[in-house]
Amino acid sequence: MTDDELYPIGDAARRSGLSVSAVRFYADIGLVAPTALNEAGHRLYDIHAIARLELVRTLRELDADLDEIRRLLDGGTTLHDLLTTHLRVVERQERTLRARRAVLTALIRQGGTAAQAGLMHRLVSMTDEERERIIDDFWNDVGANLDVPEGFVDRLRTMRPVLPADPTAAQLEAWIDLADLVSDPAFRDAVRTYLRDTYAPPETRPLATAPFQEFIHVSGAPLMEELLAACRAGESPRSPRAQRAVTRFMEAATALSGTPLTDEVRDRMADGYRQIPDIVRRMAEEDASSGSLVYDDTHGRYVSLVARINGVAVEEGPDSVPYAWIAEAMRAEEPPSP
Repeated sequence: MTDDELYPIGDAARRSGLSVSAVRFYADIGLVAPTALNEAGHRLYDIHAIARLELVRTLRELDADLDEIRRLLDGGTTLHDLLTTHLRVVERQERTLRARRAVLTALIRQGGTAAQAGLMHRLVSMTDEERERIIDDFWNDVGANLDVPEGFVDRLRTMRPVLPADPTAAQLEAWIDLADLVSDPAFRDAVRTYLRDTYAPPETRPLATAPFQEFIHVSGAPLMEELLAACRAGESPRSPRAQRAVTRFMEAATALSGTPLTDEVRDRMADGYRQIPDIVRRMAEEDASSGSLVYDDTHGRYVSLVARINGVAVEEGPDSVPYAWIAEAMRAEEPPSP
């Protein structure tokens, strides 16, 4: 193929990937004119015209309209601007399709009705303000007259779903599930009952106080992460690095109650950490056998869905935490043998 070689319309169509009728149509509307006519009046195209035809085919497959293509070919816009505009269109279409997929998936999973379909579509189309209002209504209802330490519910409500501008289908599905749950009076009652039964009794009430919550979620979190980093690095729990980290953590924890960090306190805390997995499993078994409300079905369900919506890793169960390693690090150092 050379610059000055001319090709009949059939060859131009084949080389550009268009049909003969399409090439003829684009010539008739003045979009891509033939380069010349032969003696019989048949249209001929050079490689430049064929390249324009191929570009037109590509842009039409991307849903560019003929007026946009004409402006491009006439120099009224650039290919970059045209493609950028259509990328935005495709992204909007992708978000719409993703939302529809989430609705359809949820409906199929739940065996939904036409009324539920409308509700789910409304849920994924909500504004940020409407989503905030749903969550506020949920926590206002759950926290009403709940006998727990002051400020505890306010701290719980700070974990909120933030649906990104370009959510995945999984994030949309999680939002549908969450919005449906928090609007359900039965789920609200279940969360309220779980929080009351867990944090209202005298023996567990201190866990919901502001100082303890502040330590667990703010000041103590980096100290525990420092300790876990030593574990992940393969350090021995008795290594200097692990001992420095665990001592800082335990000193901060005991300071909450004004208790000095003695060897006795270290051993007591170590025993407590060593027993956590067994305690958690035993409580889960007891709750399951008694029909009691459990974390995973109430507040834990809320936390899990919010984490999925926010793209945050959900905390795993007790087996994923190296409690035995932490307990060994916490244990008071044994005095040297005489």
